Amino acid sequence: MPMIDVIAAAGTFSDKSDLAQKLAAAVMRWEGVPAIPLFMNNTAAFIHELPADSLANVSGDSNYVRVQVLTPVGVLDQTKRLGVVRELTEIVAAAAGDPTLQERTWVLITEAPDGGWGIAGHANTNADIAQAARQALSKLAEQS
Repeated sequence: MPMIDVIAAAGTFSDKSDLAQKLAAAVMRWEGVPAIPLFMNNTAAFIHELPADSLANVSGDSNYVRVQVLTPVGVLDQTKRLGVVRELTEIVAAAAGDPTLQERTWVLITEAPDGGWGIAGHANTNADIAQAARQALSKLAEQS
């Protein structure tokens, strides 16, 4: 159940809601979790816009984007991390309407420690999340 934060200069993206939804869906796909409310309602992206003079590289350029993905520890192996970085970079550049933005998009993947993922006031372990998913899938199967 990843959380995604995007930081960019104001005006980089015209449809921030669409961008957030596409990023969240992509990371959820790479995590390989089922499309059940537990995951769909708790996978989100946040688009943070800063004034252009609030970010810069050493040369003073402010046309960069930083995407930070927070995911439970161990969910993404190296193959999945490579896929997440590639796809999120492509989504960001497409949303900005600037293919060259791929060269200036940084994607950081951070893993929350086991037990460091809080939902509804409870810090869940990976086992807690897996159990909740099994219960949700069981209820769906019973309704079918």
